[in-house]
Amino acid sequence: MDYFHLSEDKQELLKMSNLGLAYLGDAVYELMVRSWLCCHGKLTPGSLHRAALAYVAAPRQARMLEKILPSLTEEEERIYKRGRNANPHSHPRGATRREYQIATGLEALFGWLYIQGNTPRLNELFEIMMEEET
Repeated sequence: MDYFHLSEDKQELLKMSNLGLAYLGDAVYELMVRSWLCCHGKLTPGSLHRAALAYVAAPRQARMLEKILPSLTEEEERIYKRGRNANPHSHPRGATRREYQIATGLEALFGWLYIQGNTPRLNELFEIMMEEET
């Protein structure tokens, strides 16, 4: 199996847990953020790490989701809501419960797109999110 180029069947994906999709999507989102930061000139390890942490924090992810929400297809919105409505047992101190739920929904969407092998759509949504960030 090629874990960098997945293409799971949608019916199989619907059987996956919401939090499992979010877990995978968290890693996908962080890798995309790190790639974006490296490509935009933040070169020292310390500044890269601090910048990445700011982007992957739940409050920032919740704000980023607002940028792409109008662009989501019905199916993507269903997946986002499925992740958002998952019931995590806790949330980080730096975020409200609502922000954390929204961030979990975003991560579930990114995990769902990644595991289907839909990297063009991931890139499209990520570009929308990062448009005004330079």
